[in-house]
Amino acid sequence: MTSRFAQNLKSPYYAVIFANQHTGDDEKKYGETADRMVELAQDIPGYLGIESTRDETGFGITVSYWETEEAIKLWKEQAEHAAAQEMGISSWYEHYELRVAKIERAYSGPEGR
Repeated sequence: MTSRFAQNLKSPYYAVIFANQHTGDDEKKYGETADRMVELAQDIPGYLGIESTRDETGFGITVSYWETEEAIKLWKEQAEHAAAQEMGISSWYEHYELRVAKIERAYSGPEGR
């Protein structure tokens, strides 16, 4: 089960929290694009990991982790990622919320208290 969790995160670090409601349009292309975005993010200096889930209604949350705000800016400006963002706005998302947070402390468990 731990393979679904980002590993070895040492605070402080940043989290980009992307919550969205998918329209259900072009699921195959959406899935391929999402996979490609993970590949691209891994090439950005300062990328730490990602966790993502989607339920049967199309509601999803993806949290990507970054060392610095500068790394997040590089990711936002990456050309292929920017094109995917535009596709999401025009076709894939009924609504989304994006939040950036600085993580000061983190715990895991059940043993992590």
